[in-house]
Amino acid sequence: MLTSPTTKHNHKVAQRIHFGLFSRSFLLIAALMVVSLGAWLQVFLSMEEGPRAVQMAQRVTTAVGITRSALMYAPASVRPALLLDLATKESLRVQPREATDELEPLPEYRYWSHVAHEVKESLGPNTQIMWTVNGVPGVWVSFDINEDAYWLVFDREQLGLTTGVEWLGWGATALLLALIGAGVSVRFVNQPLAQLAKVAQQLARGETPSPLPERGPLEIREMNIAFNRMARDLRQTEADREIMLAGLSHDLRTPLARMRLEIEMSNVTDEARQAIDDDLAQIDHSIGQLMEYARPAGAIPKHGVPVSIVLRELFERERSHTEALGGGLQGHIEPDLYARINAHDLKRVVSNLIENSRRYGRSPSDGKPHIQLWARYEGDQLLIDISDEGPGIANDDIQRLLRPFSRGEQARTGVSGTGLGLAIVERLLGQVGGRLRLLSGEQGGLTARIQLPRQRGKNNQGAQPAADRVES
Repeated sequence: MLTSPTTKHNHKVAQRIHFGLFSRSFLLIAALMVVSLGAWLQVFLSMEEGPRAVQMAQRVTTAVGITRSALMYAPASVRPALLLDLATKESLRVQPREATDELEPLPEYRYWSHVAHEVKESLGPNTQIMWTVNGVPGVWVSFDINEDAYWLVFDREQLGLTTGVEWLGWGATALLLALIGAGVSVRFVNQPLAQLAKVAQQLARGETPSPLPERGPLEIREMNIAFNRMARDLRQTEADREIMLAGLSHDLRTPLARMRLEIEMSNVTDEARQAIDDDLAQIDHSIGQLMEYARPAGAIPKHGVPVSIVLRELFERERSHTEALGGGLQGHIEPDLYARINAHDLKRVVSNLIENSRRYGRSPSDGKPHIQLWARYEGDQLLIDISDEGPGIANDDIQRLLRPFSRGEQARTGVSGTGLGLAIVERLLGQVGGRLRLLSGEQGGLTARIQLPRQRGKNNQGAQPAADRVES
């Protein structure tokens, strides 16, 4: 099924429009207000039409009767002055009726048909009621005095229903007042939820949330009290966890240091000493990974951080370490890259992925790690790629490896680990709106791609000059 470019464009526009709770509630109430107001006006007009038609017909009948009597009993010399007085004071014009008059009937509206029916019921079935006579607009009603035929002309505004412009003004006023009331009502309900969303975002960013006001309606008050209690419990739990982890790290690493010293001073063979030292190093690495996973993320900066400068500093350090292991680290970091992520967290993310490539991404040809680091903008995204030449990962294993304590020994190598490196990366990126993707190459190798929302630096300052571009 083919989709037109216009449909695709409208779909993309709809995806970019995200209405909040206030907007959705306001639009829903506004739509209901408009529909109800329109229905109310329709019912009101329908109810007004019948009584209004009878009232106007009675007015026409009375005016015709008074005019006929006045002309019938007035002397001929006084009739011109009487006709002038009726036209100026009562807006009633009397015109002689001729057989050659050009007539236009009333419009086929229910209201005017009702008026004509009521007038003919009072004045007789032969009474003529016209919309224009000889091209002159008005409501023309015929009557006779002896052998003379006349027209009594009424202004249409006198007999018609309330004008549409007037109804439109009243309707617009009523709708405006209704929308103002809807906005106030929705804001009254939405404000506590907006405050809750704000402090929840602060809590998600690792910040100390502002306490919610414990007042207002019963439901809102109970919700705020429960949230404040939960925030206090989380802060206390976080503090207890940091103390516990610090104690565990000290209590575990101190015996490890003593064991290393005792092994160096023992009389075991070099092969046994190396094997024990490797095991101790693995235990120390596992403790470090557990500490890293438990450590909370830093606060999200308000402005973009110069990612190019941070990555350059990290690149120089990691390149030396990689070369010490016999491998190589190459990089291409474009200048003036910015993202809203804590600089320390960014280093944790990238260094974890580089370490992952060093441990599991060794080239099958020489058994050494060959890693590439790329950083660039692509559209509204900042992309950081860490690629290696290892065996790669099967597509079915990617989602499993992003979970804590999951390892891919069969897909990568037999090197053991805690399985926390990728979980640490994904957790830190998720807190800043980023994403981690693992891309296996067709010829082997793995690319860990970091995606971060593109940002601008504070006042466009701190931009890295072109000379800071890394090419190795």
